[in-house]
Amino acid sequence: MQNKLFLCGMKYTATATFFLLAVGLLPSAVQAQWAPPSEQQLDPVVQQIVDEAYQNSQLKQLAHELLDVVGPRLVGTPQMKHAHDWAVAKYKDWGIEARYEEFGEWRGWDRGISHIDMTYPRVKTLAGTQLAWSPTTGGKAIEGEVITLPDVKNSQAFQAWLPTVKGKYVLVSMPQPTGRPDHNWEEFGRPESVERMKKERDSLTEAWNRKIQAMGISSNSLPRILEEAGAAGILQCYWSREFGSNKIFGARTTIVPSLDISLEDYGILYRLAENGHKPRIQVETDSKDLGTVPTFNTIAEIKGTEKPDEYVILSAHFDSWEGGSGATDNGTGTITMMEIARILKKVYPNPRRTILIGHWGSEEQGLNGSRAFVLDHPDIVEKTQAVFNQDNGTGRVANIDGSGFLHAYDFMGRWLAAAPRNITADIKTDYPGSPSTGGSDHASFTAAGIPAFSMSSLSWGYGTITWHTNLDTYDKLIFDDLRDNVILIATLAYKASEEAELVNREKRVMPLGRDGQPGQWPVIRQPRRTGVGY
Repeated sequence: MQNKLFLCGMKYTATATFFLLAVGLLPSAVQAQWAPPSEQQLDPVVQQIVDEAYQNSQLKQLAHELLDVVGPRLVGTPQMKHAHDWAVAKYKDWGIEARYEEFGEWRGWDRGISHIDMTYPRVKTLAGTQLAWSPTTGGKAIEGEVITLPDVKNSQAFQAWLPTVKGKYVLVSMPQPTGRPDHNWEEFGRPESVERMKKERDSLTEAWNRKIQAMGISSNSLPRILEEAGAAGILQCYWSREFGSNKIFGARTTIVPSLDISLEDYGILYRLAENGHKPRIQVETDSKDLGTVPTFNTIAEIKGTEKPDEYVILSAHFDSWEGGSGATDNGTGTITMMEIARILKKVYPNPRRTILIGHWGSEEQGLNGSRAFVLDHPDIVEKTQAVFNQDNGTGRVANIDGSGFLHAYDFMGRWLAAAPRNITADIKTDYPGSPSTGGSDHASFTAAGIPAFSMSSLSWGYGTITWHTNLDTYDKLIFDDLRDNVILIATLAYKASEEAELVNREKRVMPLGRDGQPGQWPVIRQPRRTGVGY
């Protein structure tokens, strides 16, 4: 049995650490430190990155200030401008230059309050909220009956029904047969119950689609048609197939309020209306249309010394939807890149290349901020070494794709090898991979021929629980994983900056298309530089 305790280059067991503390051989401060496996000798700068990330992490404070104080960051809202001001001030405190870069304009909107109450056949405050850019009731409480869509034979019958919506709130989403996600059914339900539920849901979905088809319109055009017919408001329920989770996007009305209602409260209204109880609700909203406002990117940079006109870019979009506080999409990417910048400024203050941090605006409407930056700054893009982008949640990085660059295995392999192995051990790589055609901001750079990589994270239920939902909030953050991401991406940025020359940008031959010819590399699309919401 091995009795020796090695004090360097090992991970202490809980028992060994307790023993050393008890006999006074280990200072209490060391509990917060981390040491690499004994066979790995870290670069001194990487070791400093690790030490700073473990001993002086600012992630929780940054998350609090961004998510709790500033809140969600919908393009065109005061909160988006507040976020820009906060970030610039924070960078200034760290001695890092930061600036705004205006790239367009958008419809300005301020959420205000949302009060939604059922007044008949009983009184109940309903869980719900305005959709982004929803028109307002002007602070007045407007009451009306709640009705469902009719089953009609054809578009003529639908047009004949339309006048009956005047002064009423219309339910425009299919009622869900269950509020339990499938994984909950499959864990506890008998197989025959699970099968019955899924068949019922499929049947309801088919019937709902036939209903809309018979009206002769699209679901997207329905809210506008109803408001033009005099409806008091539009009620929807965009369930995300997880307990209590609804996706919150933009209003498709310009006159009357559009509201998302939680699954069960929506179900109550629907069942009451279908069973002839004529439910009534009272809605009061106080959102404000602010006219046309500028849209920005926020850019920070740590100036390079030997090659100041060459760049390593840390990338994350700043904006969010308005359902929660935009925590995992993309508060996590934002605070990760800010923490990396803070640490690099402290331990690597004179980088060989300029380290630029891009906080992009209006990503949610089509990568608008990053696309504008690429088109507006060809001089920077041409001399960019690499882009590291993070967007998809709160988990540790699990996958890195070579983005279609033939030699990514070489330079990315070397940079990854410099990071602590306990962080990189479970990362799966795919070289050369394929260039992204969208999805997040790295695609704007790969389209311009720049090696840009998505730091793809573990899900933690991202797709159903937090992505664009009312549950995308601070409590979902996994700070241990975020800290590891900081260490990983800071190491990649440091090594990319130190590289002797710009890396090889040779592109792979794309897979054959249906015509038997190689596919084309993506091209940069023009961003939307103006918009009125969705």
